[in-house]
Amino acid sequence: MKDITHKPDTLRSARATATIRMPAFCVELLRERKAEKGDALEIAKSAGYLAAKKTWELLPLCHPLPLQNIDIDYELQDEAVRIEVEVSLVAGTGVEMEALTAASVTALTLYDMLKPHAGTDLSIEDIRLLRKKGGKSHYKRQFPAGCSGALLVVSADIASGNKPDKAGQYVKDVLTEAGLDICEHLAIADDIETIQAKIRAWADAGIDFIITLGGTGISPDDCTVEAVTPILSREMPGIMEAARHYGQQRTPYALMSRGIAGLLNHSLIVTCPGSRKGAEETLDALLPGLVHALEVVRAFKAQ
Repeated sequence: MKDITHKPDTLRSARATATIRMPAFCVELLRERKAEKGDALEIAKSAGYLAAKKTWELLPLCHPLPLQNIDIDYELQDEAVRIEVEVSLVAGTGVEMEALTAASVTALTLYDMLKPHAGTDLSIEDIRLLRKKGGKSHYKRQFPAGCSGALLVVSADIASGNKPDKAGQYVKDVLTEAGLDICEHLAIADDIETIQAKIRAWADAGIDFIITLGGTGISPDDCTVEAVTPILSREMPGIMEAARHYGQQRTPYALMSRGIAGLLNHSLIVTCPGSRKGAEETLDALLPGLVHALEVVRAFKAQ
């Protein structure tokens, strides 16, 4: 089973279809609710609901999911019934298989209900996914072309060479893979004036995205938040709220992060924890939102 613990929850949905072909008189039986075994359309719909909920029990690599909506609709044609199923939830993985399973089982149930009337003159076909929304397929994880970035690691130990820059290198690799052009990657000691001077210089140079690592905790020398807060021209509290919420679902220690985010002129600034794990979880939570934020910022920057 694929590990999805690093994926943030988003609204996800999937629509699937299946078609069952039958003699024309069977369509009339369905329309009039007069099949020998009962109301085939309603019974098949109930079977589809159960199939969606139990997909994880049928397909060994599917996750158990808290489905929040299942809709099953019919289109009665001259010699066929077309089934459409919509499934949605808020979770870290998609619901394509749940929609496809529900459509398939709904069709199979109609087959079972109609076989006393049509025998083998029934067929199921065109089982396929119509669309899906949410997750990677819906929220972009690639920065706009030509988007520039700078990475500031705030740690005296890393700046002096006494400690490896594991978090900084990880963040640089992830952002570079996402299409961000990292112009500078610098480690400095914890000092408010030095932090402010470097961020201002990058903003004046037109760097689109400035990310800091370290100095967001509660230790006496953690001063990144104090350095960044007064120089922001506009705070964006939702960014770090999202990061803290994501982290809190994985460790109770996330509540100690005092990170802040916002704009300095046309540069987006985000302050991340200095630990490798904290940086990883922050990017997991924020990357799609940061991509969109930078698209918006660059749009009004170009005006």
